[in-house]
This record gives sequence, C-alpha cells and structure tokens, in this order.
Amino acid sequence: MDALATIFAQMRATGTPWALGGLLLTALVVRLAAPEDHRRLRATALFVLLHLALLGPAAALADGDPETHLQAQVAARFAAALAGIGMVLTLLFKVLLPRVGYHAPRILRDVVGTALLVIVVFSMASRLGVHLASLIATSAVVTAVIGLALQDTLGNVIGGLMLQSDRSIEVGDWVRIGETVGRVVDVRWRYTAIETRNWETLIVPNGQIVKNQVLVLGRRKGKPAQWRRLIEFHVDFRFAPTRVIEAVEEAVRQARVPNVADDPAPNCVLMGFHESTARYILRYHLTDLAVDDPTDSAVRVRVYFGLQRAGIPLAIPAQTLFLTQNEGRKLAEAREDEDERRFAIDRIELFHTLPETERHALAEGLRHAPFARGEVMTRQGAEGHWLYLIVRGRVSVRVASNGGDEAEVNQLGEGDFFGETSLMTGERRTATVIALTDVDCYRLDRAVFQAVIQRQPALAEHIARILAERRMVLTTVRDDLDHEAHCRKMEQTRLDFVDRIRAFFGLDEGDDG
Repeated sequence: MDALATIFAQMRATGTPWALGGLLLTALVVRLAAPEDHRRLRATALFVLLHLALLGPAAALADGDPETHLQAQVAARFAAALAGIGMVLTLLFKVLLPRVGYHAPRILRDVVGTALLVIVVFSMASRLGVHLASLIATSAVVTAVIGLALQDTLGNVIGGLMLQSDRSIEVGDWVRIGETVGRVVDVRWRYTAIETRNWETLIVPNGQIVKNQVLVLGRRKGKPAQWRRLIEFHVDFRFAPTRVIEAVEEAVRQARVPNVADDPAPNCVLMGFHESTARYILRYHLTDLAVDDPTDSAVRVRVYFGLQRAGIPLAIPAQTLFLTQNEGRKLAEAREDEDERRFAIDRIELFHTLPETERHALAEGLRHAPFARGEVMTRQGAEGHWLYLIVRGRVSVRVASNGGDEAEVNQLGEGDFFGETSLMTGERRTATVIALTDVDCYRLDRAVFQAVIQRQPALAEHIARILAERRMVLTTVRDDLDHEAHCRKMEQTRLDFVDRIRAFFGLDEGDDG
C-alpha cells in the first residue's frame, strides 16, 4: 500500500492526471474535427507512455538516493511537458486554425513548438534553482559568440517565417531564381527546396531569397495559374501577314491542344522584318507549367501543318547555298505528285463518268492538306465547301447527339473520302472528323469543281444518285423501310439532291443537253 501511495504521489507531483486527461481530450477532438490527422498523436502518446514508464523509478527512489530520485522526477515531468506541447500544437494547428480558414505553414508550427519547448526548459531549470537567463546575460563573450554563430541561421529562420506569413512564395509555385527554374516543394527552417525539370533539387537559404528578386511564374492576381509561352517562326515576304496569321491561329484553335489555355486564346503576331523573312510569334498560355517543352512541341506541330495546308512554307534563309540542283529529281517528284493526284481522283466513284480531261482538271486543282494527329479536320455544323481525299493515315468520324456527347460512327483510311455532300450542296458538316494519325490528304474546293460541272452539267444526275444511295444506307436501317418504301424514298432523295446541286452551282434545267 505504501508503494502504491508513493506512485500516486509521484503522479500528482509530475502532472500525470493532466497528461492523461489532455491526451484523451485531444484524441477525442481530433477524432471528431480532423480524423485524417489522428496519426499525428502517435508521438504525443509515446511521450505520455515514457512519462508513465519513468514514474516507477521515481517512486522506487523516493526513499533512496535523493539526487537520483530528483533526476527521475525531472525526466518524468519533461516527458509530460513534451506531450503537452504536442497536444497544444495539434489542437491549435490541426483543429482550431483550419476551422477559421487559416492553414498555418509548417515552419510556423515548428517555431511555436520550439518557443514552447524553450519556455518549458527555462521553467524547469528555474524550479531546480538553475537560472539560465542570468547565466547567458552575465557572459558577454558567450552571448557574442552565440549571436555571431547564429546570425545566418536566424536570418534564414526569419526569412522562412516572412515567406510563409505573407505567402509571397508557396509550396507548388513555379519560380525562377537566377538561371534556375523549378517548383517549390518545401519551405523549411533554413532553406527552400526547389525541384527542377531535370530531376535536380536546388537548396536555397531563405535569407538569400528574401534579399534577392524571385520571379514567380504563372501567377496573376485573380487569375488561374498559367504562363505565357512564345513560339517563333519565319515566313517569306511573298505571303501576306494576314493570311499567315489566320492560318496559324485556325490551326491552333480548331482542336484543343492539351495544357493550352482557352482564355486568353492563342494568338499570332507579326514581330518584325529581317533581311529575307518576316518574323512571327505565336503566343499561348500554358496551364501545366511542368510540361513546357512537350507542349511547345505540340503547338509547333500544329503551326507547321497549318502553314502546310495554307500552302505557306516556312522560310529558308536567303544566304543558304545550294551546292547541287538536280533538275531531273525535281521533275521526277513533280510527276510522282501528279500521278498521286490522278490516282486519288480516279478512285472516287463520284467522278467515274467524267472524261479523262475533266478528271485531269480536278487533279490539277487539288490542294495538299496534311493534318497532325489529334487535329480536327472538319467539325459538325460548320460550313465547308470542299471534299477531302485521304492518301495516307486514318481518321475518326464522330457524330454528336442532342445532349452534346460525341460518339464514333466510322473510321476512314487510305483511299477514302468525306465531305462530298458539303462540296455538292453547300450543306453544313454532318459529322466531326478527327485525325487519329498524321494524315496526308488532298482537298478539292468548290471553285475547282464548279468549273468542271459547268462544263459537264449531266454530272449532277450521276452525283445525286450516288449521294442518295449513301444517304439511304443509313435511312433504311434507321427507319426500317421495306423494299417499296426504300425505292420511293430513294427516288425522292435523288431528286432532292439534283435540285440542291443545280441550285448550289447555278445550273439551269436545260443544261443537261
């Protein structure tokens, strides 16, 4: 009974009831208010267990060596004090402050914890009759040495507090310090850690950051995090700037490039004139600052293909010297291109009844129109008076429902064509076509075809029949038509297409000859 009474006396003397009660109360509050932070109480619980473990030796030495008993008692009190500090920090920074909307930086939590620890140490030393403050104050030499030794450290700590208190730099920000660009991953007591895109980590003392200029990338008050990027290219003077700007902006805006912001929209500007070229810059805003080079590359691909479709090559410097010029090779390439155009026209059923001379005229009027993977070639509901002939690559044909969701209805590849209804009647696009791979194709414009059909008006009947047959394939399945109904619908659709083709190209009834 005497031993048990001694242990209870030691518990009261070392604050055990407060430690146990505080731990239970803190655990309950955290469980209710911040259950995701319950693991943070493990260290606090370990200090409480250490405190309880020291109570036994302290009680056993109560009637023995007084000095050893005092040391055991001080150790038990110190463990309880550490547990109390942990509880205060948890309740303050994980429960109370987040409830009022303030998420304190980690360094502030560390500073408050250190300050409480210093208070505990000074208080316990004072109870033991050791006045640490007077010792430090009366030793001018020691004070000076400590002050000089901690000058940089204190500067870094204060700098870290300033950075996080005014939130000038936060974890996750992309910054430029000198020649280094990287993302802030941690702000500690002494330094700020910055990870670069090269898988390097730059350790910058906080004092240095406070004293020097730091560029925070992609940050504007009241705006989402995005960083303006510049894509430079050069075009020959022969091409009008308005045409170049229109072609580039259309290529980049028509299909959304990943990590390119819609607002502000990408825009192209003429920046100046050089000896033989005009200098342009495409400006866009990057939404994910970690993928600057890959996104720049994707945008450059769109610029290149957009210029190619518009028949605008990138400029070759005027001082470039060609040492050889093989006219035979050029002629061979021209013949190969002509053969490819003729072959593309000959494969289309719409033009089978045309004389060879007219098919040749269509082939000469084809425009080369390459597309990069992912680009939108046509969009449902848009105007487009031209036909596409696929030479290489594969595309996806998608139709949007009334709810706006797109579903793939077909895939087309080499030798296929699309857009014939828009070319022949001016009807808006009935589907969206997206390049699944890099696509090499030709485009037949309305003006070229109009010249041919004016000379061959009977072609309207042939084309109307083919368009009607292609339209009826879908209509018959959709409406479940029998043979008789199919024939009536087929004739009605054919006549409708004849009327629309004649009206679109301005053909008279007597033009059939």
